[in-house]
Amino acid sequence: MNIYDIEINSLQNSPILLSDFKGKHILFVNVASKCGFTPQYKDLEELYKTYQDKIVVIGVPCNQFGKQEPGSSAEIEEFCEVNYGVSFLITEKIAVKGEDQHPLYSWLTSKKLNNKKSSSVKWNFQKYLVSPEGELVDYYFSITKPLSSKITKHLKS
Repeated sequence: MNIYDIEINSLQNSPILLSDFKGKHILFVNVASKCGFTPQYKDLEELYKTYQDKIVVIGVPCNQFGKQEPGSSAEIEEFCEVNYGVSFLITEKIAVKGEDQHPLYSWLTSKKLNNKKSSSVKWNFQKYLVSPEGELVDYYFSITKPLSSKITKHLKS
């Protein structure tokens, strides 16, 4: 299974075809509206706007850490637009860990599936970078800012 075979829906419940993004990096970020890291939405938007020819940013709402994303799809969408002017993709709310883990996060966190490394999602705003060829590049904990050189160095080549 590769990343492009995984199905996930947008906040509006329409399918997001990850294969549409072949040839670009994809940054997956589990997001939450009521988290200390929530202001990273601003930098995620800036990253997306600055490098949109090279990267797709996909926010993945999750309520598994401190119940910090309790809202409905409509509430999440309004929050992102009104407070941060988010124009990048936001998916449906999913589980990023545990028994109900979405297949996307199974792939991102399992070396058996991504052929690179295993990890666990520790908190909101953990980031996973996938290469233009659909390979896991690396993951970054919440404290890594979206505009960090750890991420942008992959977009400058």
